[in-house]
Amino acid sequence: MTTPPFEPATEHDIAVASAQLGRPVRNVLGIAARCVCGNPTVVATAPRLADGTPFPTLYYLSHPAATAAMSDLEADHVMVELQDALGDDETSAAYHAAHAAYLADRGQFGEVPEISGISAGGMPVRVKCLHALAAHSLAAGPGVNPIGDLALERGDWSPTVCECVDYAIEP
Repeated sequence: MTTPPFEPATEHDIAVASAQLGRPVRNVLGIAARCVCGNPTVVATAPRLADGTPFPTLYYLSHPAATAAMSDLEADHVMVELQDALGDDETSAAYHAAHAAYLADRGQFGEVPEISGISAGGMPVRVKCLHALAAHSLAAGPGVNPIGDLALERGDWSPTVCECVDYAIEP
């Protein structure tokens, strides 16, 4: 079993991610990707929330600028184009592998029968949520999720440029 690519969240990380989302974050396992300034970009969430709800989205995009960029792509119907990319055998095979990698990462935190075989973002055969796919790409790194990588390339946000606001979180 491998270790997922994230580090434990600090109290400050939890406060910032909550401010980013405009609500308290739930059942955070760690920070899966960070802005170049150090703020959370992707939080890793437990596969079963404290209230018992199954939660398939291990990698959750929290950074407002990244979230806005993915929302803009979805509004521009880029998902149709990215869905068409799955017609390429190599891209389709890589997307299936991304699905398996996602399930393996999440499976390290317990099996949840209600979401067995379900990853995120429509994997392995659909493009459903660019936020989830971009979050997976940011967490796992380039080359793991081809559709998430393409979404990040197409969006007007870059993980190499800080667009954070001052969250005024007390240390």
